[in-house]
Amino acid sequence: MSTSAQPKQIAAVLYGGKDLRIEERVAMPPKAGEVQVAVKATGLCGSDLHYYSHGRNGDFALQAPMVLGHEAAGIITAVGPGVTGLAPGQRVAIECGIMCKNCRYCKAGRYNLCKGMRFCSSAKTFPHLDGTLQTYLNHAADLMFPLPDDCTYEMAALAEPLSVLIHASRRAQFSSGQTVLVFGVGAIGLLAAALASAQGASKIVAVDINETRLAFAKNNGFVSETHCLPMGDRSKSPEEQLKAAKDTILSVVTGFGEPDGFDVVYECTGAAPCIQMSIHAAITGGRVMLVGMGTGTLMLPVAAAATREVDILGSFRYANTYPEALALLGSGKLSKIEKLVTHRVPLSDSVSAFELLAKGQDAEGNMALKVVITGP
Repeated sequence: MSTSAQPKQIAAVLYGGKDLRIEERVAMPPKAGEVQVAVKATGLCGSDLHYYSHGRNGDFALQAPMVLGHEAAGIITAVGPGVTGLAPGQRVAIECGIMCKNCRYCKAGRYNLCKGMRFCSSAKTFPHLDGTLQTYLNHAADLMFPLPDDCTYEMAALAEPLSVLIHASRRAQFSSGQTVLVFGVGAIGLLAAALASAQGASKIVAVDINETRLAFAKNNGFVSETHCLPMGDRSKSPEEQLKAAKDTILSVVTGFGEPDGFDVVYECTGAAPCIQMSIHAAITGGRVMLVGMGTGTLMLPVAAAATREVDILGSFRYANTYPEALALLGSGKLSKIEKLVTHRVPLSDSVSAFELLAKGQDAEGNMALKVVITGP
C-alpha cells in the first residue's frame, strides 16, 4: 500500500532541551511481526522529563530527534504479516523494550539486562527508537499484552511503572507478612506501597522531604505512617553526612515502632542521603532495593550492611512482568491506584504536560503526580 493511502498522525518530537515539537507525520503500515496501535494513553515519567528538560537522561544524550513516551496502552488498528493471536480492535498494553533474544541474559529470562536492548524514547542506542507520544505506533507483536475487561487505557499505562516494582519485589523475594519502608512517595514510591499492600505486607510506612506528597500517601491509604525528613546540610563533610544519615533514620524507624528496622526497604529517590539511610533502616538480614535512579558515586556504610547481612540489590526496569501487572490492575487489589493520575492532557498539548510535570503543580496549586497524555 502506498504511503499516500496511510492516515496522518501527529507526534511529540524532541529536538533538544525544552525543544519539543508537535509534528504531522504519515502513519506507515506495520512490518512483518509488528502490529499498529492507536495510542490512547501515555503516562509521563521522570526519564521523559529529564529528556525534555535537558535533552539527555544521565549519560544518554539525544543524537537525533526522538518521540518521547513509553508508559502506554491503546487499541490495535492493523497487524503485519505473520502475526497471529492479535487482531484489530484488541485493547493492549505496550511493553516498550525490544530485546535481542539471543544473548546470555535474554536466554536466561533476564532480558532487561540485554546489552542490545532498544527501548522506546531512550537515547541509549542509536538510531533512537521512537516512543509512544504519537497517534499510531508500530511495535513488535510479542510485546503487546491484552487488557483485562475492567482495566482502562489509563490504568493500563501504569503497567510499565508497576512492572518496575514487581521486578524489584521479585528481586527482594518479598513475602506476605513482611514490613516495608518506602523512601520517596512520587508515583514509583506510591506504586511500591500499593504493590506491597496487595502482596500482604504487615506494615507499610514512607519517608520523603515533601509534606504534601506524604499527606497524599497517608490520606489515600497507601501507607499507615509517614515521616518528613529535613533537608540535608551539604556543607558537612561526607563522613559527617554519613553519620547524620544514620542518626536521623535510626530515630525515624524507632518512631515508626520498628527500632530493629524493616524487612524490605524500597529506595525510590536515588538521593544519596536516602540510599545511605536505607541500609540502617533495614532489619538485620533484610533487603534494600535500589529502585530510584540518580546518584552515581557516594559513600556507603558498607560495614553496617556486611555485619548485619543487609542485602543491597540493584533493580533495572523489568522482565516478564506485564501479565502480572495487568492482572493486578484489573483485579481491584491495588486500592486507590487511580488516584495516581492527577492530570490528563491531549497529545497536541504535550509541551504543557511536560511543563506541568516540571513545576510539580498546576495553576490552582494542585499536586501534579502522574500526568497522562491522551490520544486524539
